Amino acid sequence: MSKVLIIAEAGVNHNADILLAKRLIDIAKEAGADVVKFQTAVPELVMTEHALKADYQVENTGILNESQIEMARRIHLPLSAYKELLDYSNKVNIKFLSTPFDLVSIKLLEDLGLDIFKIPSGEITNLPYLRAIGQLRKEVILSTGMANLDEIQSALNVLIEYGTPKDNITVLHCNTDYPTNMLDVNLRAMQTIADKFGVKVGYSDHTLGIEVPIAAVALGASIIEKHFTLDKNMEGPDHKASLEPQELKAMVTAIRNIENALGDGVKLPSTSEIVNIPVARKSIVAQMFIKKGDVFSEKNLTVKRPGIGISPMQWDNLIGQTATRDFQPDDLIVL
Repeated sequence: MSKVLIIAEAGVNHNADILLAKRLIDIAKEAGADVVKFQTAVPELVMTEHALKADYQVENTGILNESQIEMARRIHLPLSAYKELLDYSNKVNIKFLSTPFDLVSIKLLEDLGLDIFKIPSGEITNLPYLRAIGQLRKEVILSTGMANLDEIQSALNVLIEYGTPKDNITVLHCNTDYPTNMLDVNLRAMQTIADKFGVKVGYSDHTLGIEVPIAAVALGASIIEKHFTLDKNMEGPDHKASLEPQELKAMVTAIRNIENALGDGVKLPSTSEIVNIPVARKSIVAQMFIKKGDVFSEKNLTVKRPGIGISPMQWDNLIGQTATRDFQPDDLIVL
């Protein structure tokens, strides 16, 4: 199995502070993530003045009388910041990605040389956006929160029609609620997507904790994406559904352990357990004194450790044969 790509999603948890954004890059690197990812947007190109915040955004920010665009203006970095964040990521040796939310942001990230483009769940029904991504012919990660299978199929069709090879696309199962209730995760849908479309799959997680992304790896996820923050109590829409630094590190460690534990699927004794075969298994031994010429029977034989003699699976073949020598109790039977 290939190594799972772990994306530490900083998103907008920098609260428009580039120094905090750089600290989040450091945290992702220290945790062992493969990628640190942000979100790039021009608020005026993404939403109207009348777009309302989602219920979770209202709850998580604690601000009632604020439109979505007002919130976005508060928490988004200017486009000029992303080159600086890319350079800093390169400096600390972690891959940089950012999700574009509009056509201008797509062009900016293309000009910065990004080789992977992440499509957020909200853009899965945005035809002009999908065309623009498809024409790049890059690696694509497609999130599917709120989507049904027909919508996923349509998005894939557009990406492929406009130039992105199917093999370049990984589809992430996702639930767009922050935090996601465990009853709404439906992790088996990830396998449904893989079976239905014949694509690589992964999982973008918004639950509290680290259990579900770990389970997703066991079920075959090739990419895991998880929000993280410096402090869950910070102001902003996504902090509460994010991992703090030690939790992110624990998730990365657990995923790497699961990768190792999955193995190659071939059922054979491992190198470490071969030495325990004679210790744990049993052999056919004498249950009492057996003299030469006696017939082996259920009464004078038994099965005990160590497993270095005749296997008990040969029991029926041994019964009725004649002893060729004397045996003391607990002696291994030999023919």
